[in-house]
Amino acid sequence: MTRLVGGALRLTVFVGENDTWRHRPLYSEIVHRAHAAGLAGASVFHGVEGFGASSVIHTSRLLSLSEDLPVAVVIVDTPERVEAFLPQLDELVTDGLVVLDECRVLRYAGRDGGAGGDGGGSREGRGGGSSGDRRDDSDMKGKNSL
Repeated sequence: MTRLVGGALRLTVFVGENDTWRHRPLYSEIVHRAHAAGLAGASVFHGVEGFGASSVIHTSRLLSLSEDLPVAVVIVDTPERVEAFLPQLDELVTDGLVVLDECRVLRYAGRDGGAGGDGGGSREGRGGGSSGDRRDDSDMKGKNSL
């Protein structure tokens, strides 16, 4: 499993939900290639409204339904791994926006606590306050709580 804590790069790719690569959604192709490349993770976020280089506003509002809403694919990994993945994006993304920025990973752990980070589910050192100030979220275990 990839260990990822500290300095990293965040790669964000903005495309339309109808953009395709060989009859497959482009966002899906990017995620599957990132997985095959061994990157730490990728997530796809569906936008409700936006515009890009074409200046056409796409929205999910009922009165003006759009069939091409914005989608953002976010990938975070070490600078070396992200940089090595960029040539694949050059091949895939013909229309859209690709943004690369530095970030700091505070925690990277799977649901089993086995990947990177402290893996123990500890919340010490985050957000200040004493342990008495934290609410008990043991009932949230396995529900994407951090």
